[in-house]
Amino acid sequence: MGIFACGCFWGTQHQFQKQPGVINTLAGYTGGKEAFPSYADVRDHKTHHVEAIIVEFNPEEVSYESLCKLFFEIHDPAQTDGVGPDLGPQYRSCIFYRNESQRQTAERVMQLLRNKGNEVNTLLLPEETFYIGEAYHQHYYEKTGGEPYCHVRTKKF
Repeated sequence: MGIFACGCFWGTQHQFQKQPGVINTLAGYTGGKEAFPSYADVRDHKTHHVEAIIVEFNPEEVSYESLCKLFFEIHDPAQTDGVGPDLGPQYRSCIFYRNESQRQTAERVMQLLRNKGNEVNTLLLPEETFYIGEAYHQHYYEKTGGEPYCHVRTKKF
């Protein structure tokens, strides 16, 4: 499992779900201390959570490193208070690592980007409680037939 936050969770989930080897994704909230946050509370800055996705993947088909690279290719990690047009602390760029191996992998990928001249302000944080978002947020673009307006994949690696 991996936990990633990079702006609106609709587009993040859409991009990760298309990745071969990803078994399932859930949109939700993490990074705050308040229990059971709602979308309205997160949106209105009544909690300290970010919109995030939790990714279940088959490591025999896709590596955690590949998922980290995908994460950085679908948003601008230089932004500090949002992603693209989605501004506010609930949209900040974060990777929540589950163990030391994930932390080291994420750091290595971040350094690869920096070595290429990219600014990376993504927060690398230990995993916190993940609260699954409301049903209408799950697989939003698959249900509506739309495409993300703020998560377009750009090759960086």
